[in-house]
Amino acid sequence: MAPELRHLRYLLAVAEEANFTRAAERLRISQPTLSQQVKQLERTVGVQLLDRTGRTVRLTDAGEAYAHYARRALHDLAAAERAVMDVADLSRGHLRLALTPTFTAYLIGPLVAALHTRHPGITLDVREMTQDRIESGLLADDLDLGIAFQGPHLTGVTATALFTETLSLVTGADRPGGTDPRPLPVRDLVAYQLALLSGDFATRGHIDAYFTAHTVRPHIAVEANSIQALTEIVRRTDLATVLPDAITHDHPGLVPITVEPALPARTVALLQRENAYRSAAARAFVALVHDHIGRRGYVPA
Repeated sequence: MAPELRHLRYLLAVAEEANFTRAAERLRISQPTLSQQVKQLERTVGVQLLDRTGRTVRLTDAGEAYAHYARRALHDLAAAERAVMDVADLSRGHLRLALTPTFTAYLIGPLVAALHTRHPGITLDVREMTQDRIESGLLADDLDLGIAFQGPHLTGVTATALFTETLSLVTGADRPGGTDPRPLPVRDLVAYQLALLSGDFATRGHIDAYFTAHTVRPHIAVEANSIQALTEIVRRTDLATVLPDAITHDHPGLVPITVEPALPARTVALLQRENAYRSAAARAFVALVHDHIGRRGYVPA
């Protein structure tokens, strides 16, 4: 007799919680029922899947192997259910999208507006997270698409280059010297007090690497984990920051300053799980991304 889907979910819940009681609470069934169902699964497959002898419950070696395929089966089933629900005419659909924080400041708004205008039946789940979490989410089938940066990726994640994101030193429009057209030598950055993104952002790593490569140590007066906070700080003070040019262009109160040598550029990429099913909603969104990039004149990757 083949195991039922609930047996797979029960086994994985116990493995993740390492405890029958917590797993039963999560599944909203009684602990004796859960224990009985897992024992039934073990009888069906003919091996012991859980080691119950320690302080915590853990998978046996056979259980680890079985759980690997159980997770894959449940992921494939979820993908199959989404495929059945997918409607090619886009009268309905659902898309799970994640972006690194930089893109919530200038990219996601226009894209969601375009998607909602053209395909109002599509619902969208948008999440802001770090790139490593995006890639893990894609592999776990918790996400359909991600927008992040080109670079080394986890095995099983594919990246399609979209455009090149350029960075500039940015000041408020009222700061003296902000409109000087001449490039600023990198050594002169020491004359500026900076407000920068915190180390949680990939952008900050690029900026710090640039400073290190050119042996400059500017004074960092403020660190923030919000791009909106940075734009407000720079707009209202004499502090400067480093931001993608696309953000600066959308804020008339900010002025970009060219630094020589130029600040590093990065390739923005669309991420997805290799060989993943791409729904009609996902295909429509990808088309909108390419259309938006072309209309806004972003630098091709």
